[in-house]
Amino acid sequence: MSTETETETETETDVEAESEVESDLAADIPAPGTAAKQPRRAIAFGLAAVTALATLLCWFGFRVDQNQQELSQRTQFLQVARQAALNLTTIDWRHADADVRRILDGATGEFHNDFAKRSQPFIEVLREAKASTVGTITEAALESQTADTAQALVVVSVQTSNAGTPEPVPRVWRMRITVQRSGAGVKVANVGFVA
Repeated sequence: MSTETETETETETDVEAESEVESDLAADIPAPGTAAKQPRRAIAFGLAAVTALATLLCWFGFRVDQNQQELSQRTQFLQVARQAALNLTTIDWRHADADVRRILDGATGEFHNDFAKRSQPFIEVLREAKASTVGTITEAALESQTADTAQALVVVSVQTSNAGTPEPVPRVWRMRITVQRSGAGVKVANVGFVA
């Protein structure tokens, strides 16, 4: 009989163990409908994170490109202003026509029209005095800038000579040069001297 009792006890123990395993497995198995929600949540979270990261990268890329364009535009505006100052201060009576043409080619608007009207008398004065000037940029910076225009301050050291003075006379000129987009390029719209 003791064998029967032992067998019954073993069977009850086995049944209890199986029942515990089944209850553990049942606890691991989510309720109907919840199993499908967990992967969906993970996928939704992953997609949201990827979308946020892609948006952030696009925004950073846009800002870098925008900064590069602004820097390129500033450089172009400043270069045109510097070249205009050199063109205006480097003139030789022997090739005054070409020098004046170079100034007019880089000008636009009212400045172009005014300089064009005064260019012939200017050339005549240069030739009569046998005057020549050579400018050297000492400093230049943009004072202000918009999308299509900029104002630059340019300091030029100018060596002036003419028939009456054998040695060049040095002078320093401070110029405020306004440049603006004109067609496909940037040209000088106004020039003023600063005291």
